[in-house]
Amino acid sequence: MKHYLLIAVFAVSLLGLLGCQTDPAVEPATFVIGPDYSRPLPDGMPAIRKLDRRDWPDLAHAFETRDPLLLDAVDRSVLWFTKPSSKTHFPVQSISHAQSQSSVIGMQDLLNNAPDRRAFMADLERMFDVYESVGYNGEGVVLYTGYYSPVLNASLKRTGAFQYPLYTRPDDLVTDEKTGRPLGRRTANGDIVPYYTRGEIESRNMFEGSELVWLPDAMSAYIVHVNGSAKLRLRDGSAMYVGYAGKTDRPYASLGRAMVEAQLLDPNRVSLSEMKKAFAREPESVRQLMHANQSYVFFQQYPQGNWPAGSLGFPVTRERSLATDKSVYPRGGLILVDTETLTMTGAKRRFSQFMLDQDTGGAIKAPGRADIFMGIGPTAEIVAGGQYAEGRLYYVFLKPEYIDLYAPQPGVTTATANFGR
Repeated sequence: MKHYLLIAVFAVSLLGLLGCQTDPAVEPATFVIGPDYSRPLPDGMPAIRKLDRRDWPDLAHAFETRDPLLLDAVDRSVLWFTKPSSKTHFPVQSISHAQSQSSVIGMQDLLNNAPDRRAFMADLERMFDVYESVGYNGEGVVLYTGYYSPVLNASLKRTGAFQYPLYTRPDDLVTDEKTGRPLGRRTANGDIVPYYTRGEIESRNMFEGSELVWLPDAMSAYIVHVNGSAKLRLRDGSAMYVGYAGKTDRPYASLGRAMVEAQLLDPNRVSLSEMKKAFAREPESVRQLMHANQSYVFFQQYPQGNWPAGSLGFPVTRERSLATDKSVYPRGGLILVDTETLTMTGAKRRFSQFMLDQDTGGAIKAPGRADIFMGIGPTAEIVAGGQYAEGRLYYVFLKPEYIDLYAPQPGVTTATANFGR
């Protein structure tokens, strides 16, 4: 589910501009340009650095808060590493495929079989190293936002009420097979050139005949583009599950920011619900502002059992799957996310738990950005729309001398397997 940040990133406080500003318990944000969380890594600088033991985060707490959702997410990463294609994505940050794969299997074993936090930490300290993200500023600060999978009405045929299509992937779209990075458009003579912009695609009706499904308005279609997947309720009462099939190489731009600059949105009340209200008032103005985001996304239908699919090709898990920039971070591994999230009432809560690095997104660039998958439907929309907090990001990898101990065993891939304990 490759997805793209919908809301503007303006504020410097931990709550930021994306907080639920209608709730009086939430401090209003200040409309200022904040840190450049998408700052690229300086040449030669690694995205992660190994920590001394005294600098480790509270991994014992994360062990004690494990749940079936985490174990399911771990199982999915373990299975992904068995696919031959997973090897094409390594090495990353000097981490090999073998080290990444064995690390997930090793953590799967500890999470399932360690009898208590003391035993868990003893094995972790003996066999594993912990790495910290350098963040956007070289000091470990990472901005965490949220994304979700919307549930929307749709039609397989164009009708009076359904005029806005999602398109299937065009044949001329070129993507790097290793990184998944969009490269552009292949011309008839074999050259690769920048793809058409969102405005060009929509104004020229460029992909007529390749519509996958039709949505009721431009905002609904844009929301699916931003989040990369959706559950669609069709007119006959059945459900259709759609997800990412590719995107263009054109730059992403925030619709929220464009709406604030056009004075269609109060900078102290930036949220998805407020953006929807602004669209209802001035649909054509907002639709034109969408063209500031030149990036364009294409879709395919997914079976229900494999939806919502992340960039590794399997379903992402609520609050256990994280999206990062896969050009700087090794994919599929177990991580610790340490930040804050908001409850449905707008109250802050500490969010410090194990997750899996299983997704990516167009606005998730460089080591200073990450996106938490918040789930499916209206409740997840509220939580995701209010997620804007700084925090820390940690990766857990086996020490080199223990890689062979947790090497995958032929025919043994289940979460209950006992590897070397």
